[in-house]
Amino acid sequence: MHIVSRASAWEAHERAVQRLRASYTAIPSGSPVRLAKKTSNLFRPRAATTAPGLDVSGLTGVIEVDAAARTAEVQGMCTYEDLVDATLPHGLIPLVVPQLRTITLGGAVTGLGIESTSFRNGLPHESVLEMDVFTGAGEVVTTRPGDDLFDTFPNSYGSLGYATRLRIELEPAPSYVALRHVRYDDAGLLTKALAEIIETGEHDGVRVDGLDGVAFAPGEYYLTLATWQHEPGETSDYTGQEIYYRSIQARETDLLTMYDYLWRWDTDWFWCSGAFGVQDPRVRRVWPKRWRRSDAYHRLIGLDNRFGIVDRLDRRAGRPQRERVIQDVEVPVDRLPEFLDWFDEAVGMRPVWLCPLRLRGDKEWPTYPLEVGTTYVNAGFWGTVHVGPDAPEGPTNRAIEARVHELGGHKSLYSEAFYDSETFDRLYDGPHLAAVKQRYDPDDRLTSLYDKAVKKR
Repeated sequence: MHIVSRASAWEAHERAVQRLRASYTAIPSGSPVRLAKKTSNLFRPRAATTAPGLDVSGLTGVIEVDAAARTAEVQGMCTYEDLVDATLPHGLIPLVVPQLRTITLGGAVTGLGIESTSFRNGLPHESVLEMDVFTGAGEVVTTRPGDDLFDTFPNSYGSLGYATRLRIELEPAPSYVALRHVRYDDAGLLTKALAEIIETGEHDGVRVDGLDGVAFAPGEYYLTLATWQHEPGETSDYTGQEIYYRSIQARETDLLTMYDYLWRWDTDWFWCSGAFGVQDPRVRRVWPKRWRRSDAYHRLIGLDNRFGIVDRLDRRAGRPQRERVIQDVEVPVDRLPEFLDWFDEAVGMRPVWLCPLRLRGDKEWPTYPLEVGTTYVNAGFWGTVHVGPDAPEGPTNRAIEARVHELGGHKSLYSEAFYDSETFDRLYDGPHLAAVKQRYDPDDRLTSLYDKAVKKR
C-alpha cells in the first residue's frame, strides 16, 4: 500500500489550488463559471455553455484525519463516500453524512445537507471549523465562524465561490447500528413522538442517535430510531436483492453495519430506483451491483432529460404531460400534519421522507434563516405528476412553494424554483447576500444565487 505523507498531501493540495486558479484565468470574462466535475446532485436545468469549467480534479480527497482532535482536513470536492472511507477506519464519521454517496462536502456546505443525525447535530456547515474559499476575485480566502463570507456561504450554491478546503469536526462511530421501526397511524401522534424524542434523546428508555421516518400513505407513518452500538450480531444487507425502504414496513427491528447504515438510502436512491425497474427481482438479479447507486440513476435521468424518452412514451400513450416534483422542504414540526394533509390532497405523491432537524447551536445563518430552538421536519419527495400542457410552468411546484412558506417553512434550492425576485430576496436574505458577493466578487464573475436557482443560468 502506498503511504502518502502529511507533507506530501498538503503539497498536492497546493498544486491542485494552483491548477484551479489557472483554469479560472482561462475562462473568458462574461462566460459562466462552472465546475468541471463528472457528478452532480442538482435537479435544475442550466443554460448550455461552451466555456471551459474550473479544474477541480485535484481537490477530491481527504488531506488528513486527526483522530485525537476528532477533526479532518478535507478538500471541497471530496465526496462523502471517500470522506467516510478515510474517517471510519479511525472509528469516526462526520457529524452529518448526507444520504447519497457522491454529495461532496463543499456541496453540502454551500448547498445544505441533512440526514438522520440532524436532530442533534444540525446541518453540515455547523460542524465546519475553518474553510478556504476560492472567490470570484480569483483569490483563496481563509474564513472562520463570525466572518461575513463564512456565515453567508451556506445556501449560496457557488455564488460566493467554491470551498477548496474545510476543517470539520468528527464524532465517534462504533461498528453497528440497531434500528427500531415504529409505526404511527396518525400524523399528530408522530409529531408528538418526534418532539419527545428530540427533547429527551431517547425512546422507551433507549438512546436515539439517528432519527428519520417515512410517510407511506395517509395513516401509515414510520419513525426509524437508530442507536449506535459496539455489540456485533446478524446484520442485514440491502445492497443485494433486499430493498431497505420496504424493510421499514416489514420488520420492527434490524441491525446494520455503520457503513451500510450511512448508505442505506443510496442503493435504491431512496425508492426512486423503481422508475428504472430495479426493484423487480428479475431485473435486480441482472442489474450490475456497481450500478445500484444514486449517481448511476442520476445519469439515467440526465439521458431522459436530454432525449425526452418518457415524454415521448407519454404522448404515444395519450397521457398528460408530466411535471417534475423533486423537492426537499422544511416545515416546523407542529405544522407537519397540516402540510402532509395538504400534500396528499394537492399532490398525492408517496412515499415522503421525513427527517427532523434543529440548528446545532445558537447561531442563525442569514441565507437559510432557520430559527434557533425550533424543530423542523424535512419532507423529501421526488417524482413526477401528470398535469398537462401547463407542466413547463411548474404549477405543482409553485403551489408547494406557497404552502411551505404559509406554514413558516423553507425550501432547499437544489431543484427547480419559481419565485419572483422580490419574494426570493425576502426568503433568502438577498440584499445581504448581494453585499457579501460584491465584496468578494467585485467584477461580478460568478452567477448570482437567484440566477442559478430560478433563472437556471
